[in-house]
Amino acid sequence: MRIVLIGYGKMGRTLADLAPAHGHEVVGIVDQHASTQRIEDFTPATADVAIEFTHPESAFANVVACLRQGLPVVCGSTGWLHHFDEAKALCQDLGGSLFYASNFSVGVNLFFHFNEYIAAKMNQFAAGYDVQMTEIHHVHKVDQPSGTALTAAQGILANFPAKNTWRNAPAQAPNELAVLSERRGEVVGTHEVRYVSTADTIELRHEAHSREGFAAGALLAAGWLPGRPGVFGMNDLLGL
Repeated sequence: MRIVLIGYGKMGRTLADLAPAHGHEVVGIVDQHASTQRIEDFTPATADVAIEFTHPESAFANVVACLRQGLPVVCGSTGWLHHFDEAKALCQDLGGSLFYASNFSVGVNLFFHFNEYIAAKMNQFAAGYDVQMTEIHHVHKVDQPSGTALTAAQGILANFPAKNTWRNAPAQAPNELAVLSERRGEVVGTHEVRYVSTADTIELRHEAHSREGFAAGALLAAGWLPGRPGVFGMNDLLGL
């Protein structure tokens, strides 16, 4: 696939490094610091797909620009989902292709899958447990909680009715799911779900060791998306 990278930070550079090994070619880079190219410089005649990893304040506009250019777009930016319904509607109106994931790691998406399963089973059989989440990232990460933590939190809320809202702080009421955020050094990303009772503790934890797992998943999505109109996510790609 001919890929346009939108954003050339740590993830963008990792994607550029790994793309050839996955059989892809980076044909353009759109980044205010690393390139003078614009999304409008590319069309389906010159690129097959765009991969967007930027910032919450720019992601939605980038996705819109890609869809208007007729470029399938794989987006991994978080913190912009209050605009997601607008992006979805535009994608459907234009017959475009949009793939969004808060985290492209195969391991993380299995973590999401097991998180929902455990929440449902704890709700069914394990009275007396409380649950909370912790997410840890590098000090440069702008949004908190992380998009990955929010996805995991939504999985808990959908399957553990004792919690019906989340708070990015210690819970102040029994119905609140605490999602605690920590920023340390250069931590790539750690997410932990803990169920605690007077009898024991059950933990589900994912720790990323590098960005290569995220980049590999995004490149997998970039190879899968073209030719598939609609809005997709990792569950579609992985068949979960």
